Amino acid sequence: MKSPPASSLDPELAAFIEGAIPSVWALETMLLLSRPPVTAWRPDQLVAELRASAPLVKDCLQRLQQAGLALEVDGGFSFAPASPRLRALCDALEAAYRERPVAVVNTITSRRPDPLRGFAESFRLGGWKS
Repeated sequence: MKSPPASSLDPELAAFIEGAIPSVWALETMLLLSRPPVTAWRPDQLVAELRASAPLVKDCLQRLQQAGLALEVDGGFSFAPASPRLRALCDALEAAYRERPVAVVNTITSRRPDPLRGFAESFRLGGWKS
């Protein structure tokens, strides 16, 4: 059975993902923060739980804070959507990721430039031309 295309996501949810969730790592961080029991997570705990690097987790937390989805208090981070609408979109995102993970991941990654093209074009610097 084929997976539904990314466009099968609700347009508002897709716009939320594109604007607030910069990577699958950020999505996984948000989902971990929102998991019961709701508690404040220290960055080192998130690094261990996500099996990620400290700089990556720091970047994810910073971006989630900027999006109004996380709050830092005394060095701990917790899931704290800035409005009921953001909370509803996070709930919808969690459900969509559980039911249609490929569609969600495709939405997150579709706005990224092609990494191979970027790598190839980097060789054009300094006079390297193809």
